[in-house]
Amino acid sequence: MSPTTAPIPSSLFSLSGRVALVTGATRGLGLCMAEALAAHGATVWLNGRDATSLREAVDRVREGGQAAGGTAHALPFDVCDEAAATAAVAHLLAESGRIDILINNVGQRRRQPLDELPAQALRELLEANLVSAWHLCREVARPMRAQGAGRIINVTSIAGPIARAGDAAYTTSKGALDALTRALAAELGPQGINVNAIAPGYFATDANTAMVEDASVAAWLDRRSSLGRWGRPEEIGGAAVFLASPAASYVTGQVLVVDGGYLAHF
Repeated sequence: MSPTTAPIPSSLFSLSGRVALVTGATRGLGLCMAEALAAHGATVWLNGRDATSLREAVDRVREGGQAAGGTAHALPFDVCDEAAATAAVAHLLAESGRIDILINNVGQRRRQPLDELPAQALRELLEANLVSAWHLCREVARPMRAQGAGRIINVTSIAGPIARAGDAAYTTSKGALDALTRALAAELGPQGINVNAIAPGYFATDANTAMVEDASVAAWLDRRSSLGRWGRPEEIGGAAVFLASPAASYVTGQVLVVDGGYLAHF
């Protein structure tokens, strides 16, 4: 069999024995990434603030991971509360003994024109979208250094490299998260820690229901993107598994765009 047709070993994408933390994992893209990690054998700690939603998400991820030996646990805390985040990571380490993967998925959005956006609102958005990720990166970097290996994945957005009117705060926060990804890749690489980002495009999540049901938006996406449709939430899982797996051992400092060709198309 020629090298071009040789099958890819399944172990290349195996996450068996790995321990992951996914923030904002009770629904949407966070939940789908947690499911994908567990389905490839990882022990996944799901973060969220609502106890009922978190319990339901853990049950769903645990069930989906059984065949591959993956499982799930709840880790309730507010990512913007630094003391609570630090305590949560300590609890995870006490229970699991290690942490191999962090996915910073929590994000907020506030669409307002420049003249209508208070400075305090910008500060709050930066706390949620940037500072919380910074803090969790710092917390997990310590045990990852001791292990000599780790994967950090920040969920940014196609709003990082491009912009639209009336959305300056969100675009600023996601662009900064792209920059943080590169900076930490440079700093943590010598300790064996790979730091990358996933930049989603338009996904048909519950949060986007109104837009998904708007026929004019669907027609616009048909014209504006290469694949001409909304992304299905589960389609984000492959990117997360790839960046967390041995297959991406030589990938760091990159932003993997998952947008159906939105940025490539005009």
